[in-house]
Amino acid sequence: MERRYFGTDGIRGRANRVITPELALKVGQAAGLTFRNGDHRHRVLIGKDTRLSGYMIENALVAGFTSVGMDVLLTGPIPTPAVGVLARSMRADLGVMISASHNPYDDNGIKLFGPDGYKLSDEVELEIEALLDADLTKRLAKSSDLGRARRIDGVQDRYIEFAKLTLPRAISFEGLRVVIDCANGAAYKVAPGALWEMGADVIAIGVEPNGFNINKDCGSTDLAALRNKVREMRADIGIALDGDADRVMIVDERGQVVDGDQVLAVIAESWKEDARLQRPGVVATVMSNLGLERHLKTLGLDLVRTPVGDRYVLERMRSDGYNVGGESSGHIILSDYTTTGDGFVAALQVLSVVKRAGKPASEICRRFEPLPQVLKNVRCKNGAPLENAAVRSAIASAERRLGRAGRLIVRPSGTEPVIRVMGEGDDPTLVETVVDDVVEALSAAV
Repeated sequence: MERRYFGTDGIRGRANRVITPELALKVGQAAGLTFRNGDHRHRVLIGKDTRLSGYMIENALVAGFTSVGMDVLLTGPIPTPAVGVLARSMRADLGVMISASHNPYDDNGIKLFGPDGYKLSDEVELEIEALLDADLTKRLAKSSDLGRARRIDGVQDRYIEFAKLTLPRAISFEGLRVVIDCANGAAYKVAPGALWEMGADVIAIGVEPNGFNINKDCGSTDLAALRNKVREMRADIGIALDGDADRVMIVDERGQVVDGDQVLAVIAESWKEDARLQRPGVVATVMSNLGLERHLKTLGLDLVRTPVGDRYVLERMRSDGYNVGGESSGHIILSDYTTTGDGFVAALQVLSVVKRAGKPASEICRRFEPLPQVLKNVRCKNGAPLENAAVRSAIASAERRLGRAGRLIVRPSGTEPVIRVMGEGDDPTLVETVVDDVVEALSAAV
């Protein structure tokens, strides 16, 4: 069944154009009805990031959920992974995060979590989609059964304590100077506070949200400010989160970028040494660098690949018993602790390795030499050009030319109206050429 609303990470689009109050109200009703099971008083926990449109969407969701008899707990700005954790620990029937993650402020989205703290399965999302297009008038609650809404305090402190408990109590970051960029987003209070409580000398940037500046010239998608601040302050390491803090990028003391693949390598090797890996391997997507796969192989670890999207990484982790997984973009899932990607918890793991080793971050966080990789986007509303004969021919030709010394991935984005073309291999000139050939064919077919 074709999806009309849900993408790879919830429902996302331009605020007040795609993500309208009407849609948010319907999502609240449809999701509320889907998760009303039993006679108990049902409730939903709603968090959000710092986008201006969050107020509008939050109120519409409240109207939707309360109209079908669900009580609503409002947390205010809080990281996406905190919603998953809190939904489970507070015995909510459903968790909702209002965020468009790394997108600009004028986008927004709705992410849903079940009572177990995990994002919803494809099957449940399709159930909700079917209700979004249905007339629910006769299924609304009676006047006496309407839900109530209230804001709750202390959730940020609860998340800070949760994050700290992912490390041994003996670990202290005293002596480490850390710059953290919170992208003017959901973690602007909790992340600097947690680091300070753990003893670090903290320099925080991207902590002045105004509704418009989330992810703007900051955060994990724009590392220039963090790199400059790390060098300026002579910091030991820099951490960049995205707007809802489910992604992380690291910057070493020299200002060099450490992506999600390197973070996976650091954590996997550390956990292998500590006998903490449940299975000898890591789950990542088709976009992770071939260099990571080769490096893990030297450690006796497998790299299991999935389609793009942290939900698919997590599904494979759960089905096959892996406890470390993630994406090169910085979604890192450590299932011993979290039910979804948690950029801050992953950063704490890296900091602990740096602290224990007593070595510079540049030495700790560069575990392998990545193969040259080229990623280009072609704007397109859907994946139709991929069915074009000339495009299929260009892709087949590129794959033949790369052979076993490289890889080519061509796929529609699940979060933006683009087709992504990624090539990598030992020969950077060849990689650039084959990617350009496929992009040219796609552009002609759009």
